[in-house]
Amino acid sequence: MYTKREKWWGYAFIAPQLLGMIVFSLLPLIFAFALSFMSWDGFGERTFVGLDNYIQQFQDPVFRTAMRNTTLYSLFVIPGGIIAALGAALALNKVKGKDFYRMLFFMPVVTSSVSIGVIWMWLLNGDIGLINQLLAMAGIDGPNWLTDQKLVLPSIAALSIWWGLGTNMVIFLAGLQGISRSYYEAADIDGATPWQKFRHITFPLLSPTTFFVAIMIVIASFQVFDQAYVMTQGGPGKASYTLVYHIFDMAFTRTAFGPSTASAMILFAIILIFTLIQFSVSRKWVHYEDGGR
Repeated sequence: MYTKREKWWGYAFIAPQLLGMIVFSLLPLIFAFALSFMSWDGFGERTFVGLDNYIQQFQDPVFRTAMRNTTLYSLFVIPGGIIAALGAALALNKVKGKDFYRMLFFMPVVTSSVSIGVIWMWLLNGDIGLINQLLAMAGIDGPNWLTDQKLVLPSIAALSIWWGLGTNMVIFLAGLQGISRSYYEAADIDGATPWQKFRHITFPLLSPTTFFVAIMIVIASFQVFDQAYVMTQGGPGKASYTLVYHIFDMAFTRTAFGPSTASAMILFAIILIFTLIQFSVSRKWVHYEDGGR
């Protein structure tokens, strides 16, 4: 049992973090929720309008476009991010000097989103971009990646998968290194193939890690903003106009803070629902080495 003095010291250590969370996270969230039921331009008086902001958003074709684009983007990024990170982790797990390669993969993560966006704007440029130059060397006429309405979302999704690869790969590497070698030794004795070992040992025991990575990618994919803002400004023709871009546009371009916060609350509800669904479904496919669930 802890003494009263030790308890107070514990409270003192967590107080700054707790205070910061209340001031910078909880209180703004409460204010945003209240503001979603009001009409306010940021300067005048706030007027209570009930559910009008939410009804307006669901009836707004621009909001529906943003929702569709965000959903399509997430469908690219979620499976692509998991597969790319898991594949990279499996490839590096037994490579000598893995720490060096892990550093190389992780470098984009610590690079500013604006810098990443500007670099990829050049790489994906339809006229002078490096990617199209390489395709031209192979006799392929490269498309206009960022000005084609059909290709702009997959292009931004490819950037996001590459950008998040370092973080997710490091997490998968940690999960792989936590799997006991005794399982593989027993499988080798039984004559298991590499695919059988991956299917029956690696992937099941890696499921808690996969679950965590999936949640993080889902949350990040629905909050995509920097890439679209820097590279395309939501274009062409709102083909890359995402939900967070819509929230930004409503608040800081149109000064419609009520509808903007209503959109933010809808996004919060979507992420919460998806996270709860993932937790619910995880009970059937997430397996632990100690046989917990």
